[in-house]
Amino acid sequence: MSIDKEPLSPILVRFQQDLQLNRRGERTQQSYVRNVRKFAEFLQREPDSASEDDLRNYLLFIKNDRHWSASTINVAQQALKKFFTLTCPREWPTLKLVRSRGEFKIPVVITIGEVHTILKLIEKPSMLCFFTTVYSLGLRLQEALHLQVSDIDSKRMLVHIHRGKGAKDRMVPLPEPALHILRDYYKSHRNKNWIFPAEGRNHLLAPTAEEPMSESSVQGVIKAVLKQLNWDQRKISTHTLRHCYATHLLEAGVSIKSIQKYLGHAHLTTTMIYLHVTTVGEENAIAKINSVMKRKS
Repeated sequence: MSIDKEPLSPILVRFQQDLQLNRRGERTQQSYVRNVRKFAEFLQREPDSASEDDLRNYLLFIKNDRHWSASTINVAQQALKKFFTLTCPREWPTLKLVRSRGEFKIPVVITIGEVHTILKLIEKPSMLCFFTTVYSLGLRLQEALHLQVSDIDSKRMLVHIHRGKGAKDRMVPLPEPALHILRDYYKSHRNKNWIFPAEGRNHLLAPTAEEPMSESSVQGVIKAVLKQLNWDQRKISTHTLRHCYATHLLEAGVSIKSIQKYLGHAHLTTTMIYLHVTTVGEENAIAKINSVMKRKS
């Protein structure tokens, strides 16, 4: 797996391997190696030669001079912590000191009707099936791309997600409408491994493809649809469908603990962010507040 176009230095190859042994997901590996490479570019030498002052100066640089967001700084710090813990162990006080306050961002969510408006405009069968699956199962983009035939358990109506974030396995309920569209699309290629195989030109490669569809092809479709709807400025993306899955389930009365399990969140606090994007239950709460505060004559 290549992180960037330029080949990795030996120490970064070692770091990537250490992340694999530490069971970090592919996207996390890419992000962490990229961030350590940025640190090396700042140093203008290999990162294993850095001093603690070098690390302090870099962290202050990205905060005060580059003005990176709190979330971006968090990723950089976590990457450097892993590098100086796994690959080049250092007992530096700075590694224990650094901590950024995360930015609280309410996820973008659209209505069920708006989700179906997007899906209706997707004409290509493979892409319609893909985005329907993302929404129906609440998947991350990479999880959906890497779905395999063996992951679908139609007897128990479950889907096994075992290439999720942090390499954590989970089982997700498979709605009947999603099963039907998956079956119809699968009949068009019958690839032995992939649900969404790379198609090549005119769909000819799909039956024998050894790789899934590319992320760029998927992103191109959602961008085109949003442009057609004049929704370009609404910050909607493929990941929005995952947010919609969680919010729409919550609004339908599914417990927050169940949603946490289906999304594969390690902590309930991560899932609870969806409480901020729904007003379901507030009307009843307001009525109760008024009743409690009402003066008795």
